[in-house]
Amino acid sequence: MAEKRDYYEVLGVSKSATDDEIKKAYRKLAKQYHPDVNPGNQEAEAKFKEAGEAYAILSDKEKRSQYDQFGHAAFDQSAGGGYGGYGGAGGFGFDVGDIFESFFGGGFGGSRSRRGGPQRGADLRYTLDLTFEEAAFGTEKEITLNKNVSCDACAGTGSKSKSTVKCSACGGTGQINFRQNTPFGQFMNTRTCDRCGGTGKVISDPCSVCQGHGTVRKAVKLKVKIPAGIDNGQAVSMAGQGEPGTHGGPAGNLLVSVRVKPHSILERDGYDVFLDKKISVVQAILGDVVLIDTIDGKVELTIPGGTQNGAMFKMRGKGIQKLQSSARGDQYVRVTVEVPKKISEKQKEILRSFDEMSGGTLESVKREEGSSESNGKRSIFGKRK
Repeated sequence: MAEKRDYYEVLGVSKSATDDEIKKAYRKLAKQYHPDVNPGNQEAEAKFKEAGEAYAILSDKEKRSQYDQFGHAAFDQSAGGGYGGYGGAGGFGFDVGDIFESFFGGGFGGSRSRRGGPQRGADLRYTLDLTFEEAAFGTEKEITLNKNVSCDACAGTGSKSKSTVKCSACGGTGQINFRQNTPFGQFMNTRTCDRCGGTGKVISDPCSVCQGHGTVRKAVKLKVKIPAGIDNGQAVSMAGQGEPGTHGGPAGNLLVSVRVKPHSILERDGYDVFLDKKISVVQAILGDVVLIDTIDGKVELTIPGGTQNGAMFKMRGKGIQKLQSSARGDQYVRVTVEVPKKISEKQKEILRSFDEMSGGTLESVKREEGSSESNGKRSIFGKRK
């Protein structure tokens, strides 16, 4: 397994970076390597996950402090408890002995904690596609997930008789003691027993179904409840639905990330919805009541007379429901006034008459251009009958 990169290096920031700088760096990488932007690109997916892992640690003050002091070892779930007389690492989640082990190949005196204890199962991830409306209102989906599950034949023990025997190699301790020479002299050291993996027990009659592993690969159907208001890229965590734990440890979690399909005409920004609506010149001038598409269906919107092109109208409470709340965002409607490209002579006359009653804007333009007739210019509205 490849060694983890430094989290600061992953995000491309210095160790003195501020919270805002860390957040900005993560957002940039998340956008660059998001699976939706790089479909099928495993390298981009790996970098996306790596950036997310780094941000999860460095964005949390307590975890960042632990990481700055102990590095990746602070969050190594496979490590045991205390080491020798050090009594662990104050709940930092790693074994101090691992630091010495990196130099001397084993513990630094004393006795190591057993690694055969309960281990939490790995988390799993699943990407679920949703429609715009499903994300807005929430839904329940059934998914099929291939994962390891406890073997029914042996009840997860890995043994036909569902029993184990004491390991003869370590005498049931899970550890092997040996002497080791170090630059500091000779010390009594310990290592995890290879035969029993640190459990102190072995299976004498392996289960024929799972070959002694205690788990089998199986397609599992699960129902996922999606809350109203969830947005693209957000995830729902299902506790205990990940990989099963070992030696009696708890199962991991399942993280269901949602991928929301775009709507044909509506656009979402946070909990607000935006829509472009075309209206005619007459509607803009005289005003009208028009039907607007919303996530709730068609709703009437009053367009006041004299509305200008690009005007924005706010429909309060017609947006997306906010997560874990009954409140909703708003919908914004931007109107575009459509000017006809071709009109009849009769329509032109009506417009000229309208202009005369409105102050003669067209006449003024005509007079201005008429003053330049010597230059061969002609009014853009043609010659009146």
